[in-house]
Order: sequence, then structure tokens, then C-alpha cells
Amino acid sequence: MSLQRVAAPEVLQALDRYSAIIDVRSPSEFAEDHLPGAINWPVLDDEERRVVGTLYKQVSAFDARKRGAALVARRIADHIDQWVAPVDKHWKPLVYCWRGGDRSGTMSWFLDRIGFRTSVIDGGYKAYRQQIRDDLDHWPERFQWRVLCGKTGSGKTRLLHALARQGAQVLDLEGLAVHRGSILGLPPGETQPSQKMLDSRIWQALRGFDPARPVYVESESKKLGQRWLPEALVHRMRAHGRCVLVTMSDEARLALLLEDYDHLHRDPENFCRLLDGLAELRGRERVKQWQAQSRAGETAAVFRDLMHQHYDPGYMSSLGQHFEGLASARTLLLADGGVTSLDAAARELLDNEG
Repeated sequence: MSLQRVAAPEVLQALDRYSAIIDVRSPSEFAEDHLPGAINWPVLDDEERRVVGTLYKQVSAFDARKRGAALVARRIADHIDQWVAPVDKHWKPLVYCWRGGDRSGTMSWFLDRIGFRTSVIDGGYKAYRQQIRDDLDHWPERFQWRVLCGKTGSGKTRLLHALARQGAQVLDLEGLAVHRGSILGLPPGETQPSQKMLDSRIWQALRGFDPARPVYVESESKKLGQRWLPEALVHRMRAHGRCVLVTMSDEARLALLLEDYDHLHRDPENFCRLLDGLAELRGRERVKQWQAQSRAGETAAVFRDLMHQHYDPGYMSSLGQHFEGLASARTLLLADGGVTSLDAAARELLDNEG
């Protein structure tokens, strides 16, 4: 048969060669992180894995293997019936588990015996994770970074999306991290990806970029919500990025913020809960005032105060300290946050690259 064990670096250089990337770990392991494009065929679900682990610790390894073998065999049979039956003999799966051990070995053995050209990641997810971390330590220095700087509400994120519409290479870190980078930054009903998943998302984005073309990114802190950005990426953006200072009138900024954070106007109690997080920085009395205004429907007044008393002083001070290219940055004035203005600004930026 043609079962192959492949090192993680070789796998990651040519993910597209495989017909399917099969993660045989439990659903919770898969949810925390997985290879880009992977599908989950667990050979043990979370409860089954717990049961087998308990037997191993409290009874014996032999009893655990007996129980595990029965559970795994049923799972694999189900996966073959559901997913493998329709594919032809040219199907080429890549299989992995946590360390490239029994779970991936068992699944890949069955697929290989059927006659598929099957590969297994040597070292499993653990080897993949190590390679991701190594790549994120070195890849950022390959690229020419264009850093969009500007006060909160100045349209940086919208401009980034406009650049993407114009065909520019864009790294949307806030989109990947599912967080806008402030105490109000988690979108309603959303949760952030795990730290490992965020690393994988950033790696996947960098993997698709052409080093000969610039990459546009927003100026970010080291942390978005509860997730850290790769240290090498942050350093490269700050020390070597070419900055663009995005500006907009205060009234246009306020209008944009009220659009982007309309969910806080519609849910003042949630807004008040989030504002509690500013009490240490801005004082309990001021926060109580903002909360009272929020409950009274005076969201615009709250955001105007937040702009001038909280976001602007802190952001501009931090920006000047950390982004070395700010002193020589070109200024880009946006009339408003509308598509017409943003697309025109994006075209102007890209034309100046030429």
C-alpha cells in the first residue's frame, strides 16, 4: 500500500495537493484549532475520550485499549459509510491527530487498506503548531507593511475593506480576531477564536500574500480583546511599516461610530456593563454619568465624550511612542465613512504605490 508519513513543513508547503485534510481528534480539540481547511472525523468524541482516559488511569492500559478499540472501530465505520463511500480511487486524504499516534494511525490504516493514497502528518497537530509558531516568527519580515493609523472612528477598518475591494493585499487583524480592539470591541453574539486558532488564521493569511506587493494593515496594539498578536508581526509593523495617517472630522467620526456601534444604542444595559470597565481609568462618577446618558438614549453624547476624553488622548500618545513611521506619514483625509469616499481614498493610496 502507499501510506506515507510526511513532515509538517512539507505538508504546509503544499496543502492543496490533498483531496481532504482529516482531523481525527475530538470535537473540542478540533474547535480549539485545526489545519486550514480540515474536516473533523473524530475517532473518539469528547465523552468517549474521557471514558477511555479514565479506564487508563483507574483500571489498566489493557482495558482502556479494549474499550477504545471498540469505540474507534464503530466511529471509523460510520465515517467510511458517510464520507468515503462516494469518492473515487484517486482521492488523496491527509490524516492527523494530536501527535501522529494511534488515532491517526488507525484511521489512515483503514483508508490505506481500501486503496487510497493516504498521508499522515508526522508528529500530528503538535508538529503543525510548532511550524506555525516558527513561521510567524519569521514571515512578517518578508512583507512591505502599509500601516493605517488614525483616531478611533476615523474609518481605518472601512478603508482597509475598501482596499481589499480594489484588489490590495489586506491583513484584517480585527476581523481575524473577532474584536475591534477596545473595551467595546467584541461584536454582539460573537466569541473570539482561541489563541491557537487566531495564530492559524494569521498564518493562513500571510501564506497567501505576495512579498513583491505591499500589505495593508491597521495599527493595532499587541492584544485584541483577549488574544495576542504575533510578536514578530507587531514589531515589524511598528519598526518598519510605512504609516498612513487617516483623518476625518469629529462629526463624521461620531456618525461612523454611531453606525458601527448601533447595537450599544439598542441595548443600553449591555453598553452600561461595558462602560463599567472604564471606571478605574476614568473614575466611577464619570462612568455613572455616561451610563445615565446611555439609559436616557443619549448615545451620541456618550460617544462624543469617549472620543475626546478616553480614546483620542490614549491612542495618539501610544501611536507616537510605538510606530516609528508616524513622523513621516502621509495624511489621508476622508470626507465620511461612505463607500464612495472610501473607494476613492483606496484608489488614491494604490495609485501612489505605482
